[in-house]
Amino acid sequence: MLKSGAIRALGAMSGTSLDGVDAAVLVTDGVTITEFGPADFRPYSKEESAVLRAALGKWGGAEVEAAAEVIETAHAQILSGFEDVDLVGFHGQTVAHDPANRGTLQIGDGALLAEVLERPVVWDFRSNDVKLGGQGAPLAPFYHFALAKFIGATAPVAFLNLGGVGNITWVDPTKAKPEDAGALIAFDTGPANAPINDLMVKRLGVDRDENGDLAAKGNVDEDILNRFLDHRYFYKIPPKSLDRDDFAALATEVNSLSDADAAATLTACAAMAVVRGMEHCPSMPEKLLVTGGGRHNATLMAMLAAGLDCEVAPVEDAGLDGDVLEAQAFAFLAVRVARGLPTSCPSTTGVGAAVGGGTVSHPLR
Repeated sequence: MLKSGAIRALGAMSGTSLDGVDAAVLVTDGVTITEFGPADFRPYSKEESAVLRAALGKWGGAEVEAAAEVIETAHAQILSGFEDVDLVGFHGQTVAHDPANRGTLQIGDGALLAEVLERPVVWDFRSNDVKLGGQGAPLAPFYHFALAKFIGATAPVAFLNLGGVGNITWVDPTKAKPEDAGALIAFDTGPANAPINDLMVKRLGVDRDENGDLAAKGNVDEDILNRFLDHRYFYKIPPKSLDRDDFAALATEVNSLSDADAAATLTACAAMAVVRGMEHCPSMPEKLLVTGGGRHNATLMAMLAAGLDCEVAPVEDAGLDGDVLEAQAFAFLAVRVARGLPTSCPSTTGVGAAVGGGTVSHPLR
């Protein structure tokens, strides 16, 4: 039984960028944020990343089993380094996501981790939402609502996560609860770092376009960009979500371009997907706070600033840590699950009503 009030929750996130595991402690009661705790990062080796990439888009089989072993091992290693923790939120790794057919798969066994860590573990956050007709993503918006309150926002603010896929949360901080009507709108904007990272791995053997330096040297292919923006996804009303490889055809589109032009074009696609997505928000936010690895890409950030009529800044400008914000989100959501509070609602995932998700596994000993 969890003690009442704020507790120390440890969250972990392995995103679609496939770079490693973020872990962070958050002191919270599942409604408000009391304190940010320590954090850490455990990178994947090139061999581990290759195993994970081989499982993408698959719903089972040897590749998925091998990837699950990587996920469980990496999470056990990093999470066992934290002390004085009451609860663990384990997201696992999304390898397949098809909410239209009520399917989503995050690999990694939370019950096994509960035994290894000797602490209760909350996991499988998305399945219940998808089973009930929701998109199962994004799930961080309820945490973004708490963050807006924490930083003292009084006017609408938006949080943009630029991971492998981009997702945005528009928040009205004057509302009392995240599930209240008009409090949140959230959806995936489109591909973000994933196509850029895949390009860099394939052509240059490096993980990312550091600082957007390669893209800054290239020219955007406007024809490719315009075809990209004409995709039916951008006309769909939110809530909506994407699988990491839903825009896999982009890789073929830039095949004939130079390295720099390909990087510039894929970066422009990521930025303009966000610009297009902002058209679905009730109003232009006072500020767009950017988290995730994409905020380190100066070229991407400059493209966003040029395309939007609001201030664009990394979340650090608001005193937050963008490297671990998603891990903190799953610490926050773990507490909500353990206390029977909703973790998604119609305006975030399109589920029919505010619902909770997740499975709580307790160690047997």
